[in-house]
Amino acid sequence: MSARASLVLASASPRRLALLQQIGVTPDRVAPADIDETPKKDETPRLHALRLAEEKALRAHAPGVVTLAADTVVACGRRVLPKAEDEATARRCLALLSGRAHQVITAVAVIGADDALRARVCESRVVFKRLEAQEIEAYLASDEWRGKAGGYAIQGRAGRFVRQLNGSYSAVVGLPLYEAACLLEGAGYRLG
Repeated sequence: MSARASLVLASASPRRLALLQQIGVTPDRVAPADIDETPKKDETPRLHALRLAEEKALRAHAPGVVTLAADTVVACGRRVLPKAEDEATARRCLALLSGRAHQVITAVAVIGADDALRARVCESRVVFKRLEAQEIEAYLASDEWRGKAGGYAIQGRAGRFVRQLNGSYSAVVGLPLYEAACLLEGAGYRLG
């Protein structure tokens, strides 16, 4: 039996690392890829997530290893919501999502030791309850929104805002496990 290829995770996200470990995968190296995440003119949210995941994988890849990258985009229609880096942005995102359905699109890209790029996109539909002003303020005080696409983390306190989820819970957290496992196996990476 051949040895398992070395795996590089092109992400600094502790959530992605924990999700991979949940399915028995521990990367040999974490190498976050720093890229410009600004949406291009007329780029749909789906294509935006896919482009970012592929660019991250390509930036972090080295010959002879398997590289996995992902990107999560929260969208209302064709509008991509930003990663909330300040309280005002998080407040705007939560106000926009209040009482509405939105899409969470997570793209996964894997480059095999053969240098072939494989990718999949997972789209989930999330419906938030109508948020009261005090709920938004309490959530902002938690700081869980910081650095999160759309200004929230479903795996934390914002989970109580979710009325309905159609799709992949792990994708909304940041990595669709079924799709990631399929791509890794397709790239020749043996899962434990």
